[in-house]
Amino acid sequence: MITSKQRSYLRGLANKIQPIFQIGKNDIEETFIKQINDALTARELIKITVLETSDYTAREASDLLCKKLKCEGVQAIGRKFVLYRRSKDNAKIELPV
Repeated sequence: MITSKQRSYLRGLANKIQPIFQIGKNDIEETFIKQINDALTARELIKITVLETSDYTAREASDLLCKKLKCEGVQAIGRKFVLYRRSKDNAKIELPV
């Protein structure tokens, strides 16, 4: 679990990154979940856009992915959300204590 101070720090970092995935009309499938898992392993912090054609809101998609991937939902605003998971082997982001 991350603290509110750490969440705030991650939100600041997320402002500078572009979304690398989009969730559209199709359900969130296993292959998509694997791609997000790989991206989290490589980057730790990723941003995802939910298209208007999707059945999910940004918060719903974030909650679902967090449950399946054991990651933290940092932020969900409008149609975008940010996920974070600390890399076990190659941690790049140093969180404030």
